[in-house]
Amino acid sequence: MASAAGDPLLHGEGSGGVRSLGFLPSSIRLKTSVWSELGGAVGDLGTYIPIVLALSLASHLDLGTTLIFTALYNFTTGLLFGIPMPVQPMKSIAAVALSSAHLTIPQIMSAGLAVAAVLLFLGATGLMTFIYRLLPLPVVRGVQLSQGLSFAFTAVKYIRYVQDFSKSSSASTAVARPLLGLDGLVLALAALLFIILSTGSGDDEDIASDGTVRRRRSRSRVPAALIVFALGLLLCFVRDPSILRGLRFGPAPLRIVKITWDDFKIGFWEGAVPQLPLSVLNSVIAVCKLSSDLFPERAELSPARVSVSVGLMNFVGCWFGAMPCCHGAGGLAGQYRFGGRSGASVVFLAIGKLALGLVFGNSFVTILGQFPIGILGVMLLFSGIELAMASRDMGTKEESFVMLICAGVSLTGSSAALGFISGIVLYLLLRVRDVDYRGLVGRWGAGRRQTGNKVGEGGDEDA
Repeated sequence: MASAAGDPLLHGEGSGGVRSLGFLPSSIRLKTSVWSELGGAVGDLGTYIPIVLALSLASHLDLGTTLIFTALYNFTTGLLFGIPMPVQPMKSIAAVALSSAHLTIPQIMSAGLAVAAVLLFLGATGLMTFIYRLLPLPVVRGVQLSQGLSFAFTAVKYIRYVQDFSKSSSASTAVARPLLGLDGLVLALAALLFIILSTGSGDDEDIASDGTVRRRRSRSRVPAALIVFALGLLLCFVRDPSILRGLRFGPAPLRIVKITWDDFKIGFWEGAVPQLPLSVLNSVIAVCKLSSDLFPERAELSPARVSVSVGLMNFVGCWFGAMPCCHGAGGLAGQYRFGGRSGASVVFLAIGKLALGLVFGNSFVTILGQFPIGILGVMLLFSGIELAMASRDMGTKEESFVMLICAGVSLTGSSAALGFISGIVLYLLLRVRDVDYRGLVGRWGAGRRQTGNKVGEGGDEDA
């Protein structure tokens, strides 16, 4: 295989390389090829589409407004961070909104504003950076592993069972997906096989003589995710040609959401409180750690900047009814897995979202309602596995023990916060167990005797 160093697309040599795009900011210049970045652009849509579709159908979320504002978020974060930084709906808020509690739009926006305020405070004061430096790596890996496996489990449900997104974005029906058809099991398995044959396990790795790991680009330059997603869009019209009649051209009118004090109280306690631990752990801490793993040649992302980014974008969009959003380690893993290597990847995604939001507005939900869910499940599966594989660097059995307990509790209790607390307690207990108490007692006793001797000698001199 030719190494990455020999690829002209990585260094701007030749036509179509980075050098020809020298007028662009460095953060959004192509690191590989246009097709690779386009493939990465759709890498996290397996998470994005089910949530916004479910909220649009069940809670009357304005899809057009959400598309426009998340496009602006994508463009800004791609420009500022220089990596395929994802913008995803806040999952806990969405889960509560679609549950029996069924939050209204003002309550959903209140929850987003409350989370934004806390993250903005933590980022602006530097407390988020302090938390990031303080957390032990096995606990962070446990959170990543649990989120990755959770995505994978949900993806398998999407592939195996028929979904009803008018009720939830993750709960599957008991109806098995039909074997044949335009959203059948065979179609999903064919998409899965195509991505595996095209991209393998993702990036290959070289082990250097000094033991360090050097990443190499995948053998394939086929934008597998982009091809699969384009097929899904085409099948929307094949499955139901009448959706063309339901399209309305033009963007949705922007309106300020009226939030009462009662809306804010309900949104805070029902939506923001369960979302906050996930936002801190997965949207900031896990994203920063994963970015340093995937892009070791870049300076480490600042947890303060990422936290402020989440806060600011929701302080703008939530007032207009855009779904509360955050960054997510799963989205970053998915975009990287399918070829995203620079901010250009999410800038391409921003252009697509903005075009759809401006041209079709909220009526685009009629198209997404026909998208083959099995294909979304395949894309989500690879995102989850890529995120989970970030935890494979545990060097000792003790670190793996902490990581697995943290992940297991997170998955069993469906709470990243509960798993995080369990991991921290276990890590501290193991540190206490390793303390040499005999040595401490011996040094303490020796210090006491030395102090006593000095006091005695001082008394003799006075005498």
